[in-house]
Amino acid sequence: MRPLEGVRILEVAMYGFVPSAGAVLADWGADVIKVEHAVNGDPQRGLRQTGTMKVEGDPNPNVEHANRGKRSLGLDVAKPEGKEVLDELVRRSDVFLTSFLPAARRKLRIDVDDIRELNPRIIYARGSALGPRGAEAERGGFDMTAFWCRASTAASITPPNVDGMIGPPGPAYGDTISGTNLAGGITAALFRRERTGEASVVDVSLLGSGLWAMGHLVGLSQHLDEPGVAPVPGSHGSPTNPLSGLYRTADGRFLSLVMLQPARFWADVCRHIERPELADDPRFATAELIAANTEQAVGILREAIAGRTLAEWTERFATLAGPWAPVQDSLQVGEDAQIRSNEYILPAGELELVANPVQFDVTAPRLGPAPEFAAQTEEVLMELGLDWERIIALKEAGAVT
Repeated sequence: MRPLEGVRILEVAMYGFVPSAGAVLADWGADVIKVEHAVNGDPQRGLRQTGTMKVEGDPNPNVEHANRGKRSLGLDVAKPEGKEVLDELVRRSDVFLTSFLPAARRKLRIDVDDIRELNPRIIYARGSALGPRGAEAERGGFDMTAFWCRASTAASITPPNVDGMIGPPGPAYGDTISGTNLAGGITAALFRRERTGEASVVDVSLLGSGLWAMGHLVGLSQHLDEPGVAPVPGSHGSPTNPLSGLYRTADGRFLSLVMLQPARFWADVCRHIERPELADDPRFATAELIAANTEQAVGILREAIAGRTLAEWTERFATLAGPWAPVQDSLQVGEDAQIRSNEYILPAGELELVANPVQFDVTAPRLGPAPEFAAQTEEVLMELGLDWERIIALKEAGAVT
């Protein structure tokens, strides 16, 4: 039994951030009913072009990633008949999950007080761009604006003298991280309600999640009163540690060494690159000397590592004591044996998708496909006790798809 089986999530949300929280909760076993506009659906369904990558036809990973395992209900909550259906679902749900802005929530009568009037025990969870308080609480935003730019990631990874900024590595980068945070908050609120009977309002913002992701550097900056500055491209990662940085292999790939105690691992690295004499080199006899002679050590390592391919180093470094990793792109990760062994990428209908990173009892989640638009409308309505005459009347009124 998955940990959230028997929990119903009513999701009134669009795009990537808040729906990705619903996807995590569905992975964990919750019944997630995705409410989509009766005619237009979630605008994310129309997203086909992402940078240079374009999806033709279905399934569409731009939709599947944040919506796998849910049921879709096409519902116009602006119509009185549609609002009646939503109200009945609220009464039968454990969590109301929304990304709608405050003005829209007030207009549609789905704000906290409206929902709590129908179900005092429901957990009200909302994802926002900039947080629930302050002068900009009513404003919207996306992961590019609130998570990436405003929360300091963009400036912190953009090297000096670059015109503009380095962009996020892919679509929904901040959305997915923030959605996982929101799913965790919802789960904690369910636990609190189980213990105390009290229902919480859960808030997660893209801005807050972006700051949390940058928390270590932000803390240093606030303490030292100076911003973090990205290294110049091509430079070694650490000015005082040759075992913390990137090295190019013979086939133009890169591997990353991250050994924060270089004196502990220096001799082992020397043996693995077939330069055992360097372990006794007086230039690298202590941690202090390694730090002082980092530039020379980096030169030696660059020359040695450039002599073999990444595949050869992967085989040789299998017994290396210190942490290291190949630098992989979003296609290469699908061939990574360790990723496959842990089932971090799994089938979801016709696609393979990344599972959420939490596993229970050393078991990967089961991923279902995302629903087609409004595919479970009649199913959900019949669960509410509506007969076909009532369902047809709702369709004729334009309240349901």
